[in-house]
Amino acid sequence: MSPRTNDGEPERTRPASARPAPVTGRPVSGEPASGTQVSDQGQPAPATAAAPEPPSAPKSASGPNAGTTDAQNRADADTDVEGPAGSEAGAEPGAGPLVGDASDVAAGAGGGDARDDVVGADAGADQNAAADERDTAGAGADERVAAVRRAGAAGRRWRAAQLTACAAMLAVALTAGAIAVGAARDGRDMPVTTAAAVSPGLLASGDLDASITALQAHLRAQPKDFGGWATLGLAYVEQARTKGDPSRYPQAEQALKRSLSLRSDNDQALAGRAALAAARHDFANALALADLALKQNPYNERALCSRVDALVELGRYDDAEAAVQVADQRRPGVPVFTRYAYVHELRGDVATARRVLDRALAASTSPGDIAYVAAQLGQLAWNQGDYADALTHYARALAADENYLPALEGRARAQAASGQSAQALKGLELIVARYPLPGPLVELGELYEARGGAGDKEKAAEQYALVDAWTAIARANGVNADLDTALAAADHGDRATALRAARDDWSRRHTVHTADALAWALHVNGKDAEALPYARQATATGYRNAAFLYHRGVIEQATGHPAEARAHLAAALKLNPGFSPPGARHARAALTTLEANK
Repeated sequence: MSPRTNDGEPERTRPASARPAPVTGRPVSGEPASGTQVSDQGQPAPATAAAPEPPSAPKSASGPNAGTTDAQNRADADTDVEGPAGSEAGAEPGAGPLVGDASDVAAGAGGGDARDDVVGADAGADQNAAADERDTAGAGADERVAAVRRAGAAGRRWRAAQLTACAAMLAVALTAGAIAVGAARDGRDMPVTTAAAVSPGLLASGDLDASITALQAHLRAQPKDFGGWATLGLAYVEQARTKGDPSRYPQAEQALKRSLSLRSDNDQALAGRAALAAARHDFANALALADLALKQNPYNERALCSRVDALVELGRYDDAEAAVQVADQRRPGVPVFTRYAYVHELRGDVATARRVLDRALAASTSPGDIAYVAAQLGQLAWNQGDYADALTHYARALAADENYLPALEGRARAQAASGQSAQALKGLELIVARYPLPGPLVELGELYEARGGAGDKEKAAEQYALVDAWTAIARANGVNADLDTALAAADHGDRATALRAARDDWSRRHTVHTADALAWALHVNGKDAEALPYARQATATGYRNAAFLYHRGVIEQATGHPAEARAHLAAALKLNPGFSPPGARHARAALTTLEANK
């Protein structure tokens, strides 16, 4: 996924009267023009959907559980929500539920009734081992990180022959260990929090873990609440995203399936499945599911936003612009505003993107929304090489939420570009110690290489190896990690793997990010003539990205286009001279050579 995809911004519920005016300047009356009845969330009530069952009166004789008793339904819900009996009481909220057999997870499977998908005795043994390792590793150590690091070591020893086995091992470790006990916290653990609350109102507090705990308790008492299962599924999607833990996605899938088994036409679960598909980088399916949800409820904010995200990530930018206009008409607010801004940024219209994000920040009231939008403004400023402005926005984001991962990562990147290398290294080391994600891992490795001290080369190699471990985890949990693989492997891994991943990603979607990744992977494999059209396509929309310009300039130099190469290398360094420590260094060297050969 591209670095600026906005599908991590969750939906919030607010009264129609409190919604801000759309960014296009159209007045908002708080109800659709057709006069359709509007619910208290500002969305029209689907004509065919009945109201949720009252908490005090579950209907035990309807739906897929017909013929069972209320006690049996509650027992089923206990299994679905909390996993096998005897799981560790101190597990993180949401830690044990809705996970499949380890072999299914390793294969990316997640099907079957949630009641059947409990972890067996072997997983329980893994949980105990994970707990022991956590205790010996010290406070704040996360089994998820330990699993990634174990897999990174395994990958270095047996990279070619053991990749599949490595992925399976990681899936078992994460499913049985990190989900069950690895995320348990003590006083020194400060989790990265979600950008804002997810819908509906039960999650409006913004404390995602506490909301999941409340949902689990509710579903034990009301196992046939299809809306509750849908909300739990979407909460797991957000938890996976904000904690960098793709092993949450099978949990989300099972909760959403349970919701749809209770009511197949509920738009909340369909929108949740669209969000899950987008999070797994299955954008074609995300688009289809968002459309299904919008047929049930044209005002479902999550579905409107997932539809925009899917179109952007499929490279259908004209359609994405039309979709964001529709979303702006129906549900103006922070999630739509940020997507509106990104669509314009991809077109090179930075002024409009900044104006819309400023408006979104002004409309933000919750700490999560403020952190999210301020970090988006920081990223926009970073892309334009305005590091002081970027640092100001990241500081605003971290004042609202000191653990917001995109702001922490962005601040470190801006510090490095501003010459504050020591602060940047410290910040990235803290991030990857808890959240070993591809972006921070590559950035930290490159900073180690740039510092060039004793042992730094080995430290850098360790970070790059951990990227392979993370992608193995992601694939084991149904995530398409081809773009992440291509970007990291082209410069810091196996070049053939980078090209294969880039070609695979291009076969599914034609975005500027995939075009750039494919162009660069072709270049590092000595296929510059084939790379050039893709490098040109990556910059064709006007998107202002220094790395894209650098890649194009290098490829033009290699294909005998010196004038164009000089222009694009100079443009990259003018736009964002610190876009990448090795990239900027190579761009300057290439430009010097080109100038000397005039």
